[in-house]
Amino acid sequence: MPQLTDALEKAAVDPRVKGIAVEINPLAIGWAKVQELRRYVKLFRDSGKFSIAYMKTAGEKEYYLASAFQEVVVAPTGNVRLAGFSVAGTFLRGVLDKVGVEPQVQRIGAYKSAGDQLLRRDMSDAQREQLGELLDDIYEHFLDTVAEARGKTREEVAGLLDRGVYDNEVLLAEGWLDSLKYEDEITDDLKKRTGGKEDEVAKVGLSRYSKVSRGAFGLNGKKRIAVLRAGGAIVGKASGVGSGSITPEAIIPKLRALAKDKKIAGVVLRVDSPGGDALASDLMWREIQQLAAKKPVVACMGDVAASGGYYMSMAAQAIVAQPLTITGSIGVVTGKFNLAELYERVGYAKTLLSRGKFAEFLAADNRSFNEEEASLFEESAQFAYRSFRDKAAASRKMPVSDMQAVAQGRVWTGQRALQRQLVDVLGGLHEAVALVKQAAGIDQDERVTLLEVSRSRTSPLKLLGGGANVLAGLAALGTLSQGGTPSAAFSQALGAAVLQQAAGSLLPGMLPNGLSAAAGLQLLQQVSAGQPLCYMTEVDATSLVSAGGVAAGAGAGAAAAWGGRSTAAGGLFDDEEAGVQAFFTQVEDAVGQLL
Repeated sequence: MPQLTDALEKAAVDPRVKGIAVEINPLAIGWAKVQELRRYVKLFRDSGKFSIAYMKTAGEKEYYLASAFQEVVVAPTGNVRLAGFSVAGTFLRGVLDKVGVEPQVQRIGAYKSAGDQLLRRDMSDAQREQLGELLDDIYEHFLDTVAEARGKTREEVAGLLDRGVYDNEVLLAEGWLDSLKYEDEITDDLKKRTGGKEDEVAKVGLSRYSKVSRGAFGLNGKKRIAVLRAGGAIVGKASGVGSGSITPEAIIPKLRALAKDKKIAGVVLRVDSPGGDALASDLMWREIQQLAAKKPVVACMGDVAASGGYYMSMAAQAIVAQPLTITGSIGVVTGKFNLAELYERVGYAKTLLSRGKFAEFLAADNRSFNEEEASLFEESAQFAYRSFRDKAAASRKMPVSDMQAVAQGRVWTGQRALQRQLVDVLGGLHEAVALVKQAAGIDQDERVTLLEVSRSRTSPLKLLGGGANVLAGLAALGTLSQGGTPSAAFSQALGAAVLQQAAGSLLPGMLPNGLSAAAGLQLLQQVSAGQPLCYMTEVDATSLVSAGGVAAGAGAGAAAAWGGRSTAAGGLFDDEEAGVQAFFTQVEDAVGQLL
């Protein structure tokens, strides 16, 4: 996404660019990121240049983004389904019962439904309430935004959703679309608009245009603001079997380096995480606080910054969120699994010898807690929750009683979080940079250079693939490498395989928000070991729209059409260089991790 927003910002002031044509494929991002993309599309439109959104398959989210463009074009036989919004809760108790696993879970907070997923077979009233509010906010925002963009009333937009229109000719006649065209027809139109050679469009692909320096258009300045991105589940340490996670070992050195770098005027911490490991969240919270004591730090939330993601964000001096960011979830879930029935089914026996009253407290996965252990377990979970809640209250300068009223594991949209003082400003990166400037004493009209200091990496195992056998083998090898006995290694492998199989259908529903199987497994193993998690599974930020039936894909492909540049053969929206670059970037990252 940074590549796309940066290109839009440059293209708006680039005299060579006459317009943009963007093919919007099914989006695998949440509503907050789409809101931010719309902002940059509108910024480009304000330049007076043409903008075209082209779709072959679209649901509510794709149409919402397309409505920001000057022209919305759909293939004549394209599949545009605008039917409304839905969200589902998933419940695993029945699955766990079938495989012989008893969850013993403490979830602190009436709305902390991560525990419900393991304990219940249906949705609680509290979860129904908070998910209903999320749907209300998305629905209302969709009505308002689309109505304004297409010159309609809210009632007309609501009527469109309720009618389930599937005929593109009807959508065109009623003004929801601007034209129905095949790609070759758009190409013919762009040949005229771009003023290139008669038989080709003067265009440049996104990947090539991304190499154009911002400084060429005066968009950079002498003073620098760092942008540190933290995306994915929070885990204690990199597992080596997945990507897209946040770990203290990756984030803390960057925070300390930024604190020492005198050339950095301030930092925007871009958080996009449903949370995860409570200890890891706390360690990074402390380091962000230390950085904020030396220079301005503003948290800028993405699609979701909840639970551990909020824990990190609240250490900043200010928090920015999009109206539809999912945040909050200030609560704790912890537990362990009693595998006695599972062990009996597979013929696996386990005997524990111990010294000390609570020596088997978390070690005994072959029995339930006794009364004293259960009491200790609940007390320790309450302690972890109070620590999180009280630090949130201190960070936000709120009385603990006020924080308690908005905590309890409840998730909020950004706009509701603002009303409850959990965030400070609605917006995105632009607003976050403005707040850093203000705190650093930089004039708002002064240009600054945004320095990206983080880069996501791809695991080589993600390229190779793998399933339960790989995870089980890695779990066993990990145990052996740490001096574990063969029996312990076997136990770990069995647990990995069972958890993977029990959730073969289970992980995507239980751990949404883009978790890899490996990160999900790691969090499950932490729960089974009784470690507290600050994790939000109430809703998948990327899938709060299902009625349209659009499968999520790679995102939006884009091509900026301008005069004086041309490309070789290929489709209008093909970006061959981007595909080659992506392949070699993956290979480079894979080799780097292996070394």
